[in-house]
Amino acid sequence: MTTQRVLVVTGPTGSGKTTVCRYLLENYQIPQVITHTTRAPRDGEVNNRDYYFETPASFATKHYLEHVTYSGNQYGSSREGLAAAWQTSPLISIVLDTAGAETYVKALGDQAVVIYLEVTQQAALIERLTQRGDATERIQQRVASDEYERDQQLPVGLVGHAQVIVNDDWQQTAVALDALVAKYRVA
Repeated sequence: MTTQRVLVVTGPTGSGKTTVCRYLLENYQIPQVITHTTRAPRDGEVNNRDYYFETPASFATKHYLEHVTYSGNQYGSSREGLAAAWQTSPLISIVLDTAGAETYVKALGDQAVVIYLEVTQQAALIERLTQRGDATERIQQRVASDEYERDQQLPVGLVGHAQVIVNDDWQQTAVALDALVAKYRVA
């Protein structure tokens, strides 16, 4: 039986984290962990698919590995969310910032397989943000943030724990992901 593991996908904004999780789902049926938020659903978002939409009271009842407050709303990933995803597959994925990835390594040890995505050209990250439709003002705010700067390099706490994948060329990234999945998936 395959050991339960969570593929923690991290890296700078625009490095391809969501694309990697989509690839893992479409090619290997590796589901993404559903996280919790107290913000209202956006048009088209569905409870229990996009997020677990919580009230402040219900949010407080979960057992979080990591959580943040952003723009007045709470966001977090819980042990309950991991358990629900592991009911469908022994390999699951989640997108986290590097601080969250470090928390997962501390809490879960070898169950957390960290994939750190790196892009060698800063301009390529900004171009990706523009292509996905982010507003220029929003991009400028993100690039100026402490979190953006922090996520530009692999934190010391992830050295030796993270698989670093340079995501400059999607075909090479896919090959690296295929090899990683083969390592952790038992036929």
